[in-house]
Amino acid sequence: MTLSTESLAGTGAWIKAMVDGWAHFSEEEDKLTRVFLSPEHKACAEAVKSAMRAAGMSARIDAVGNVVGRYEAEGHEDGATSAKTLITGSHIDTVRDAGAYDGNLGVALPIACIADLDARGKRLPFAVEVIAFGDEEGVRFPTTLSGSRTIAGTIDTAVLSVTDAEGIRLDDALKHFGCDPSAIAGEARKAEDVLAFVEVHIEQGPVLESEGLPVGTVTAINGASRFAITVEGMAGHAGTVPMHLRRDALAGAAEMIAAIEQRAAAEEGLVATAGRIAAAPGAINVIPGKVTFTLDLRAPADEQRRAAVASVKEKLQAIAKRRNLELDLELLYEEGAAACHPGLIDQLDAATQRQGIRALRLPSGAGHDAMALSALCPIAMLFVRCGGGISHNPLESITGEDAETAARVFLDFLEHFDPNFRPNFR
Repeated sequence: MTLSTESLAGTGAWIKAMVDGWAHFSEEEDKLTRVFLSPEHKACAEAVKSAMRAAGMSARIDAVGNVVGRYEAEGHEDGATSAKTLITGSHIDTVRDAGAYDGNLGVALPIACIADLDARGKRLPFAVEVIAFGDEEGVRFPTTLSGSRTIAGTIDTAVLSVTDAEGIRLDDALKHFGCDPSAIAGEARKAEDVLAFVEVHIEQGPVLESEGLPVGTVTAINGASRFAITVEGMAGHAGTVPMHLRRDALAGAAEMIAAIEQRAAAEEGLVATAGRIAAAPGAINVIPGKVTFTLDLRAPADEQRRAAVASVKEKLQAIAKRRNLELDLELLYEEGAAACHPGLIDQLDAATQRQGIRALRLPSGAGHDAMALSALCPIAMLFVRCGGGISHNPLESITGEDAETAARVFLDFLEHFDPNFRPNFR
């Protein structure tokens, strides 16, 4: 399909058709599962590479399995000299039993925008790279963001020795995919050559839908702290121990979880989840003597997250002391927030408003490849409304109208992009 050179009419349907076509590259016929370096990933990568070339880009699969498409800057079409580059893209791997648009939309939509530029014979003052990262979800191997970390130059090559559930090493899987693991270090971009990384992604939440808006500008990707929490009391007979003499670990854990929820609800941007809980001994007629539960706490600013963690710990310790319980908090994971650059935020807002849409700023509660790229260059994200805020689920959906609107905003952003936004980057 040829995109309209004037209005991008029909682009949304074109983007959706592209993503829906890629969804057929799945290891399961009746559900979408496409993991890093699988045969399905290779088939999808080849389809993405073909789409990039059809849109007017050069395209290749790099040493870590990313698909890299490049649209040269004006005056650099012969490739003899290099131009500064704006990088965009997202991931094409999925979780198991996934939705089609998580990640994949952020690859298809920029391809569509480049196709429009190419159809008009228009080049920009800078090059644009569209990258389809191969490993964002971390489903197959115990590592994530290996594709984007490679581009950022921060990948730890020790991960090449990790194995999947079948004992296959990551470096062997790369070789089978057709990649050269020894060339990974050479894929790192130089900071002075990169203008920014701008990722388009479905929101994976309900805010845009609740606001009646098709797109929004991301302010930051939330940092996260995860804990395994153990509460110990004393198991006892459910009928013989008076209430005031009990050391009920489950009742204490319930109060703690309620306190966590109350703390998060009191502060804008802060979210906290107790996603898993187990009580022992687990009998209907026995007072629980031990409970374990998890805590996932996220915020768009590290100062906010650290203060909330300290506050939650204090509240939980006070509850444990009052109930005569033992408390242990084990830190499982910690990742800092990645702030989007104010200058890029302003430019995305301006592009949104030029398309007649109210600009809305919101944080991202989920992690993205942009987090890894923040070590290389300024980052920004454009969120696209998804149905019901549902993601990582076969019910994940977008409309053709919203895809077209997002394409208009992103193309507007590219055509009006001012590279002089970043004097304060680091």
